[in-house]
Amino acid sequence: IHAVSSNIDNTAWKAGETNICSGCNLIIMVIVSVADDGWATSVPGMYKLDILLKRGHNLAIRDRGGTSDPYVKFKLGKKEVFRSKVIYKNLNPVWDERFCLPIDNLHEPLYIKVFDYDFGCHDDFMGSAYLYLDSLELRRFLDVRLDLLDSQCPMQDLGFLELAIMLSPKDGWDREVVRQQQQSQRLSEVHKKSQLWRSMVSISLIEGRDLIPMDQNGLSDPYVKFKLGNEKYKSKTMSKTLNPQWREHFDLHVFDEDGGVLEISVWDKDTGRRDDFMGRCALDLSALSREQTHKLELDLEDGQGQLMLLVTLTASAAVSISDLSIHLLDDPHECQQILNKYSLLRSFCNLSDIGIVQVKILRAEGLMAADVTGKSDPFCVIELCNDRLQTHTVYKNLNPEWNKVFTLNVKDIHSVLEVSVYDEDRDKNADFLGKVAIPLLNIHNGEQKAYILKNKEMTGPTKGVIFLEADVIYNSVKASLRTFETPEQKYIGEESKVSKQLLLQNFNRVKRCIMFLINMGSYINSCFEWESPRRSICAFLAFVLVVWNLELYMVPLSLLLFLGWNYFLLASGKETREGSVVTMEDLLESEDEECEKDEKDSDKKGFMDKLYAIQDVCISVQTALDEVASYGERIKNIFNWTVPFLSWLAIAALCVASLLVYLIPLRYIVLVWGINKFTKKLRNPYLIDNNELLDFLSRVPSDVQVVQYKELKTEHRQSPNKRK
Repeated sequence: IHAVSSNIDNTAWKAGETNICSGCNLIIMVIVSVADDGWATSVPGMYKLDILLKRGHNLAIRDRGGTSDPYVKFKLGKKEVFRSKVIYKNLNPVWDERFCLPIDNLHEPLYIKVFDYDFGCHDDFMGSAYLYLDSLELRRFLDVRLDLLDSQCPMQDLGFLELAIMLSPKDGWDREVVRQQQQSQRLSEVHKKSQLWRSMVSISLIEGRDLIPMDQNGLSDPYVKFKLGNEKYKSKTMSKTLNPQWREHFDLHVFDEDGGVLEISVWDKDTGRRDDFMGRCALDLSALSREQTHKLELDLEDGQGQLMLLVTLTASAAVSISDLSIHLLDDPHECQQILNKYSLLRSFCNLSDIGIVQVKILRAEGLMAADVTGKSDPFCVIELCNDRLQTHTVYKNLNPEWNKVFTLNVKDIHSVLEVSVYDEDRDKNADFLGKVAIPLLNIHNGEQKAYILKNKEMTGPTKGVIFLEADVIYNSVKASLRTFETPEQKYIGEESKVSKQLLLQNFNRVKRCIMFLINMGSYINSCFEWESPRRSICAFLAFVLVVWNLELYMVPLSLLLFLGWNYFLLASGKETREGSVVTMEDLLESEDEECEKDEKDSDKKGFMDKLYAIQDVCISVQTALDEVASYGERIKNIFNWTVPFLSWLAIAALCVASLLVYLIPLRYIVLVWGINKFTKKLRNPYLIDNNELLDFLSRVPSDVQVVQYKELKTEHRQSPNKRK
């Protein structure tokens, strides 16, 4: 037959015709069966079934709260063809989901099953039903009610589903359409495997409050599970607490247009047994605005307590170069409105609205190759305190161009703008490529600059240069008043760890401050010892004159003189802080080398295991040393004009203090201060008490921060692009 069939001309054969092949005694009757629309019966998908899943009524209870989280599966044969979304906490859910199925066998029924969704556990069965297609009329919409049944409990009432369906032939469809549809389906599968998401959700898990106790000691060991589509994340476990502090950050990819539902559940770690469920909640991402950080406090259902999150929807895949031209400050009308909004005439309107910062992330050059192919998939993350936004990813490129513009609200003019570059890795966490930190007060508006990327510790350069342009518009009066308030806490930061190198660094910083005081004491003592008669005579005359004429208002005036002297040295070209900064840079660089050596030795000898028992004590000592050293360096940097804004603000405050002390007797000032202190809680019971002087000092950078924020020299000669 194979030999004969090779000589058959298919186009010459007609239905119902008897033909005799030449050279053969085989008589063949060709019967061609053609469907109404011209398709052969062997072509799959002769019909299409339009289905509208409307709602469910009186569905079965499967959760402890007396409700369920139902969703519906549709199966043809052994293949699942559609799954509906989950409706949470509802026994009468409304889906209103429409879809279309190709049907090639009307004798095979459509199997419909309803389940209760349980995150982290096996979904509970809620009933099933069959829809028989061979009994349907063609081209007619029918309302169908399907009663749900369970073969194990045939007498139990499980409710019913309402659907609207229409079966119709595929008129006008041809093989080319089917081929394109199959090709499109194959491409969509490839795209899913390539992780081409529409946007990204950045989540910062901050803390939990008043969680339910699950252990016999009245505490729990909580951890949190997150699920968005097929992506999951599990937090670290916090031991023996009902108010855990996680401080974890992670990213999940969003594939749906509407953003999807983020499912969150809290569990208690139970060694040797199944973990205990502590509560759950769901977050509809479609209700959140994009390119904005949302601080959320979510109540847990089926349990007790709250979770605090920072959620940002960002990194839309459809980012184009036109984004570079769509920003406020290039529109003269919009720019003038913003300038008027933050003018001095509106200094006491909405004191919390200090200003805005607009950042253009243009491009990067010469980045580090993080992939085995010698390329990277870089993207940028911009952070301003707790606001965190992200660009799209430029694949297979060491010289990416993002041309993305971000506009952020300024809550504190002393905040630091951090721009980090990462390499996207679909299977693991993103690889760090470099980072720059720019204090807002150091930004020159309209100037395009090239910044050398630094390492994670911000102590030295790494490979690559990033080109940025930023503008800051703010109200000076509001910014000055905000300086004396408690600064906003940054929730996400590096976790404290025991580090021999960091202990040594903080010890040396404290030692430098103490040595300064010892040297000052030795110098004063040398005046009493008459080691230098000329110096001792001058010191004696100054002592007599000061003590004889001393008034209280002269104390802040003397500090003003010290500030003025250093400003004179700075204006004359003599950097008063250059020596200390260079010393600190040398200190950090030398300790970085020791740190690498210590880490290698630590791996070999198990140094961390030996210190595990005293880890908390070491961290406390390490932190205390850092605090002492930082405050000593900050006091010095006020008078060194490290941050001119703060030095001028100190001058203004000292002038006011001198005037008040001069005009008002000291007893009245102390009395007003005491009455204010004693009545503060009575006037406002919920007031968060603060120390204005310490809050002011917290804005002054320490020597370590000065090194971290210092701009590295670059060979790129970028001419300033000043805005006309």
